[in-house]
Amino acid sequence: MPKYQFDVQVQPQYLPEESAPDTGVFCFAYTITVTNTGQVPAQLISRHWIINDSGGLAEEVKGLGVVGRQPLLKPGESFQYTSGCRLHTASGTMHGSFHCVAEDGALFVTPVPLFVLEAIDHGLPDAPSGGRVLH
Repeated sequence: MPKYQFDVQVQPQYLPEESAPDTGVFCFAYTITVTNTGQVPAQLISRHWIINDSGGLAEEVKGLGVVGRQPLLKPGESFQYTSGCRLHTASGTMHGSFHCVAEDGALFVTPVPLFVLEAIDHGLPDAPSGGRVLH
């Protein structure tokens, strides 16, 4: 088991009630679960996101903590939060990293793998319910 390690799980969700597709506003929420899978307590200090829409627009977001917090996690502990973003297209991607500091002062970076933000087509006659169907 690595001494310094956080595991990150992401669950994205389209928010049709907050979106306005006719004006190019697509709202998404994402729930992040961060688990300390390392051997020492560590604190999530800051975040760095790269948000891309399918039209090629990229946005970079940096800031302290997540949702106003800088959680300190003992080995095995998790912290979960929900945040969101808006895109100008019906789909896009996010990825990034969390910058962390261990109790012993060591700095480490936890990557957040790429995840997809995709609006489900509501109200279209041939739209699959529950998401995209791949053949």
